[in-house]
Order: sequence, then C-alpha cells, then structure tokens
Amino acid sequence: MVTYCSLAVVLALLAPTSPPVATYACRADTKFGRHTISVRQAVDAQAPAAVPANTRFTIAVHLQPGTLPGEVKGFKLKEVRDLTLRVPIPPNSSYVSAHLDGGSGLNSTPTVQLEGNAAVIKVAGPIPGGANFQLPTLSVRLKSGRPGTTIETKLKGTSYDDPGLTFQATIKWKFVTTTAPVACYPDPNPTLTRTVVR
Repeated sequence: MVTYCSLAVVLALLAPTSPPVATYACRADTKFGRHTISVRQAVDAQAPAAVPANTRFTIAVHLQPGTLPGEVKGFKLKEVRDLTLRVPIPPNSSYVSAHLDGGSGLNSTPTVQLEGNAAVIKVAGPIPGGANFQLPTLSVRLKSGRPGTTIETKLKGTSYDDPGLTFQATIKWKFVTTTAPVACYPDPNPTLTRTVVR
C-alpha cells in the first residue's frame, strides 16, 4: 500500500491535465527517512489498430504538461535533475529507431536511446521547483512480428528495484538541503495502445 506524507506532495511531478493518467508508486531515500510517494503523469499514446506482419509502423507516447510545486508544508523543492523515463519495446515487435519531439522548460536537451529492451528518455535538467515544463513526445519506429499476434504499448517498471521512472530531487527543510534519489514503477500499468498483426 502506498502511504502519503507532505514529502509526497513536494515530489509530485505532474498535476494531471487530462485523462488518461499513469500513477507511479515511488520510493524516495532521504535524510528525513525513506518515504513511499505517488507520482502522477498524464500520458496519451497512439498506434495503428492493425498492421501487416513484418511491417514498420510507429507508436507515439505523448507526455502532457505539468508544474513542479515550489513549497508544500515546510518542504521546499529546489529542483529535479537526471530524470529518466523508460518505455519497453513491446513483445511481438522489434526496434527500428526512436526520436523525440517538443518538450519545454527542461533546461537541457532530452535524449533517447535503446537500452536493453526499452526506449529510454533522459533529461538532465535542472527543472526548478515551481516551474512549468513538458517532457517531449516519444516516437518509436517498430517492425511487426508474426501474424495473429498483438502488440501492446505499456510503461516500464514492476517494482522499486525494477523502476520505469527515476529522478533526483533536491529538497530543503529548515536549514538542511539534501538530494533524494527516487525510483518509481507504474501501479497499475494499463495498456496504452493495442495493435493487431494481420
């Protein structure tokens, strides 16, 4: 069960702007102790409903704009750095390429690359507390597998030790400033797109 505390509000990455919303279960290790928190990310995704076998096609994952809080209940969020978001390459498909479009308020140039079996977005930041920002749209070019299968897009992560979202949050409480590593996984993890291979 996810518990909530004032730190949870401080570290909430995105206020959802429209459905659907992915909810991440997160764990932050801080000088104030270990906290489980909830992070919400409004996300939309598109893919064709059906494709022929052995055909290239694109899935697109749109991450909606949000705002970092500046201060909540005595905790000040100074900045977020080294944000990493992972999207797995779906079963019954193979990776061809990936690229990013857009994004704002990130104070760095986002990158994407294939690591293992996931497309990984990295944002160095820093994103200041209280700032508006938007992560870029991820487009992944895939090749469909054999006919009769289904290709489903999901977010990555099954536990705190197998996270799909990680970042470093610098927070201040009274005269103490500390950097807290945060590891998150989607809970629940619904299917974002579904493509039938014909």
